[in-house]
Amino acid sequence: QVQLVESGGGLVQAGGSLRLSCAASGRTFWSYAMAWFRQAPGKEREFVAARSWRGGSTYYTDSVKGRFTISRDNVKDTVDLQMNSLKPEDTAVYYCAALVTSKDYYAPRTPMAYDYWGQGTQVTVSS
Repeated sequence: QVQLVESGGGLVQAGGSLRLSCAASGRTFWSYAMAWFRQAPGKEREFVAARSWRGGSTYYTDSVKGRFTISRDNVKDTVDLQMNSLKPEDTAVYYCAALVTSKDYYAPRTPMAYDYWGQGTQVTVSS
């Protein structure tokens, strides 16, 4: 089992920045891809960004490219999401997810592909 705990959410004005962090614990010696998803009220959970096991591959949804950066530290077992130039449409609950995989390039965009989830952290961007 792997436990994921997110932190860093909050309220920010449009144009501002937030940094989310996800700490993994448990069987973190497994190799796994890490991702961030978000879910706004009344909407489905959507992919935001992902990074493969060794960090060789990074993926972003189009709406956050150039604004968000995903990074991971495999020694500390953390994955962060730096969010800049935030927009009101970025408002959502952000979830960290982990997928056990030995494929370095593999970090899917589908929520159902992931094995473990955090509890989520609220991000609210005011206009």
